[in-house]
Amino acid sequence: MDPSRLAEEFEQVLNVGIALSSVHDLEKLLDLILLEARRLTRADAGTLYLVKGNRLVFRVSQCQSLSDRLGEERMRQMYQSFEMPVSPESIAGYSALTRKVLNLGDVKQIPPEASYHYNSSWDQKAGYDTHSMMVVPMLNRENEVVGVLQLINAMSDGRVIPFRMEHQRLASSLASQAAVAIENAELTEDLKQAHLDTIFRLGVAAEYRDKETANHIKRMSHYCALIARGLGWSDEEVETILWSSLMHDVGKLGIPDSILQKPGRLTPEERKIMELHTNIGGSILKGAKAPVLQKSRIVALTHHEKFDGTGYTRGLKGEKIPLEGRITVLADVFDALSSKRVYKEAMAEAEVLRILTEGRGTHFDPAILDVFLGSLEEARRIQGRYSDREEDFDKLRGLGSTEGEEEDSAAT
Repeated sequence: MDPSRLAEEFEQVLNVGIALSSVHDLEKLLDLILLEARRLTRADAGTLYLVKGNRLVFRVSQCQSLSDRLGEERMRQMYQSFEMPVSPESIAGYSALTRKVLNLGDVKQIPPEASYHYNSSWDQKAGYDTHSMMVVPMLNRENEVVGVLQLINAMSDGRVIPFRMEHQRLASSLASQAAVAIENAELTEDLKQAHLDTIFRLGVAAEYRDKETANHIKRMSHYCALIARGLGWSDEEVETILWSSLMHDVGKLGIPDSILQKPGRLTPEERKIMELHTNIGGSILKGAKAPVLQKSRIVALTHHEKFDGTGYTRGLKGEKIPLEGRITVLADVFDALSSKRVYKEAMAEAEVLRILTEGRGTHFDPAILDVFLGSLEEARRIQGRYSDREEDFDKLRGLGSTEGEEEDSAAT
């Protein structure tokens, strides 16, 4: 092979590897891996699977010709998430088991004695015509299969051709770097999830002391995210408030049970102690380095401030209240009014909306209220997704057993 051509290939793969190492979000990484593999091999389409135990888990697919014909969004909707066994009967499974690259000039001409076969059902559904295919196992440093790249229909001058040997070299080199990047991203994702799960559990602990269900903070956090998205926040900012709002009542951990769980009306002195939960929450979260916990502190301190300055504990007014606090107070009040509690039934939606509307400019920021009221359909879907069951209240009444139970994961 021409040395200059080999050097060019090496530089291409090196540049792709550098790009992959800088992406730590797993979904973005997988999409980039497949995009670059297709670019290097001139593949029209491709699919990426991750290996989880004895299963191949579909994660991402791309197809340029279908995107051109149907549009990107419609094309993505056609791909449904699924899993299949790591079996020699499928092309991807065979590659994963043997750790070998399969370079098939035409999937319709697979020898009958081969253990694997091509499933044409997706082609028929999408109106696509698969011919050439190259399947590449992604091996980590221990020679374990992390995933499988499946590249479809190498293109040249608008026509489908078999994948060439140079394509195989490029894809194999990329696959090795991709495997390392995927493992690093999964480790980052695991650490992040453990961190966020701890935040959720602390939020649940605070709500359980006040006889609230775990679903309350799930609903409320999703209402916060809904409002933030309506305000035009970035995906990262929306995710941050989704998680930080879970900790809005963490300060209730420091309120005596005699006050927190008092069945009747609080005295003025007891009310003052109860209101200290915002300051206690701020103290618990003070000095946190993680951005999500820094936002959690803002939420904990300001989620009972009112737009007209009559809230607590600082009596902040208007835009002096941090935006996170203005969002959270609306989400929290909406859920408190519209959801059942141990001590009350849920209000009718019409009555809830009347109270919210009456609070425009006094309790709530008018702009935030407008965004929320304009997103009621999605708010109703959130209500349905995280609705309380009677057994949730049985736990709070001390009637339910928690033996052997597993609380489902946070606000996702």
